[in-house]
Amino acid sequence: MAADPSSSSTGQHAFPPENSRQTATMSGPLNPRDERRPPPMQRAFNRQVSLGSGVTVLGMDRGGRNGGGRGQQRALPRSGRSLGVLNHSGALGQAAGDGGARRGDFSMFRTKSTLSKQNSLLPTRIRESDLDLPTHVEDQPVGRPAPAEDPLNKSVPAGRYFAALRGPELDEVRDYEDILLPKDEVWPFLLRFPIGCFGVCLGLGSQSILWGALAASPAMRFLRVTPMINLALWVLAVAVLVATSVTYALKCVFYFEAIRREYFHPVRVNFFFAPWIAAMFVTIGLPRAYAPERPHPAVWCAFVLPLFALELKIYGQWLSGGKRRLCKVANPSSHLSVVGNFVGAILAARVGWAEAGKFLWAIGVAHYIVVFVTLYQRLPTNEALPKELHPVYSMFIATPSAASLAWAAIYGSFDAVARTFFFMAIFLYLSLVVRINFFRGFRFSLAWWSYTFPMTTASLATVKYAEAVPCFASRALALSLSLMSTTMVSLLLVSTLLHAFVWRSLFPNDLAIAITKDKQNGAVRPNARGKRASKRVHDIKRWAKQAPLSLVSSITKSHSADKEEEEKTE
Repeated sequence: MAADPSSSSTGQHAFPPENSRQTATMSGPLNPRDERRPPPMQRAFNRQVSLGSGVTVLGMDRGGRNGGGRGQQRALPRSGRSLGVLNHSGALGQAAGDGGARRGDFSMFRTKSTLSKQNSLLPTRIRESDLDLPTHVEDQPVGRPAPAEDPLNKSVPAGRYFAALRGPELDEVRDYEDILLPKDEVWPFLLRFPIGCFGVCLGLGSQSILWGALAASPAMRFLRVTPMINLALWVLAVAVLVATSVTYALKCVFYFEAIRREYFHPVRVNFFFAPWIAAMFVTIGLPRAYAPERPHPAVWCAFVLPLFALELKIYGQWLSGGKRRLCKVANPSSHLSVVGNFVGAILAARVGWAEAGKFLWAIGVAHYIVVFVTLYQRLPTNEALPKELHPVYSMFIATPSAASLAWAAIYGSFDAVARTFFFMAIFLYLSLVVRINFFRGFRFSLAWWSYTFPMTTASLATVKYAEAVPCFASRALALSLSLMSTTMVSLLLVSTLLHAFVWRSLFPNDLAIAITKDKQNGAVRPNARGKRASKRVHDIKRWAKQAPLSLVSSITKSHSADKEEEEKTE
């Protein structure tokens, strides 16, 4: 009778029976020299290794014996994107890259000290269920000290926004990019409230100025416009401006890191001029029955000085030629940083500071020429715009129209210089109207409010031109442009109210502020190797279309060229 292999003392290796193999797999590690590794489906003893932390977690898969309730594996926070994350309840959450649901840590954008932010992002502190750690925390190897500064404090490069986002406002995340916050959850309201909401204030404030001009203009007296329309629009504009300012101020208090992200955004940084421009619109559009003959200069200083300080920062970046130079970040919304100079010049003329108005007008014209030429060149950073966001092109109309109005306000007459800029605005207006197909089949977006402000500014310039050149054509042009701008504002106001209070879809998740500072490791993007592969496939298709004789000759030539190169190298 053969001896039992388990009790053999000869020192020779023997293969245990099949049932002992299963027992060995459950009791201890296997010897890879003695036995073949069982298939993955038959292994009950497994290990999960976290490459980022070097921690090995052992578990028992008892799903087949004890039911599915205790069959889940446990893993520590990991570096890769293929394993899970252990939460408080002991359940295993899936990573965002695998499509599992997770709850976002919105506190990373809250206003707090650097030390508290570092503590809240430590790998050992998981405070919510199914929480996935940020990439910059997961990729830290064990044994190295934590960085001195949180990556959220560092500015995201302008090129990173162009690489990770798309659209004229850079508010849509590309398919191969990942973000710091979950997409399938509704974020807090303040995080979903963008700086672009001040575009609504620009549209309503400019409308109040327009209807005040229609009521007081001698050329448009045949319309018999009542000043009460101006008063109603002015009250509405003030209410919306106050509500928007208070809401965004709360965002600055509670989510200052999100404000930083918006400031470093190459498109939204221009909308930081919008609050001051809207405030100047409200001051200029004050009804004549309640407006003083000459506003106090302190009003001009309160609104223009912050705008001028922001211009020094932005224009300095354009001039220095750094990573945020104009040829890299130029977009249609860059006109907002120029329009503020002309609106400030108009307000300076109202308060009696003509020289300050001339100073701002000169700055605006100089930078308008640079922005206009840069955008007309269609640099590689400018991409094809989606249909629903084409209205940002209307920013081309606002700047020359505001320049003509500012010149007329400073010098008191709509002379040749003012008419030159007015004719430029009319030509750009017509060049957009004839391309009406760009604006068909759109979905509602707050970006359409940027279309009302330039249209209203062009209508105001047309009213001033009708006063300087009173004729049927000028009055008809002023009336038609005013009706178009008022109709657009009315439609957008109704749509905004419906989306805000009925459908509750006005403020979706602001994905643009949650992009990562660096490219994710798991992001798949066509690289140089992919381009070479596609070029190779294209060459094969091109060769396949050739005649057989030409194909043979091309192959022979390529072989002869290779032989000549080898001979030269030898």
